[in-house]
Amino acid sequence: MTDGNPIATDRARQTIASYPDYAQAQSAVDYLSDQKFAVQHLSIVGEGLRLVEQVTGRKGYGSAALSGAVSGAATGALLGFVLGLLSLINPVASALVVAFYGLLIGAVLGAVFGLVGHMATGGRRDFSSVGGMQAERYDVLADASVAEEARRLLAERR
Repeated sequence: MTDGNPIATDRARQTIASYPDYAQAQSAVDYLSDQKFAVQHLSIVGEGLRLVEQVTGRKGYGSAALSGAVSGAATGALLGFVLGLLSLINPVASALVVAFYGLLIGAVLGAVFGLVGHMATGGRRDFSSVGGMQAERYDVLADASVAEEARRLLAERR
């Protein structure tokens, strides 16, 4: 029983192919779809997961303030524009004026919060990074009832 969760399954599954990267596994499933295979019986499962964090640069007070200012400016402008549209007298002009002031106030507040947040780390994280999950391999699994057909179709692909 899956309890409504489309990912959890108690069906018997078999590995029909393994690939070193996700793009190849995705391509295999796309190929099966092109062959009119019932792809709802397939899953792509990453095996040997690990967290990889790519360091993108140093993060000092300037970059903390700048990233906070950009984020705050975007949020302030959007919020100001939406609130300005609620004006009864010339909503478009009001929206642009309020968006401009929202951008300015948001940039200042964002910069302050960015600096305070950076100072709160006490120098323990003076770098910026982007993280993501990576797998050693990606297995394409199929329900046991259709696994042999999927293997046959993938063998024809090669």
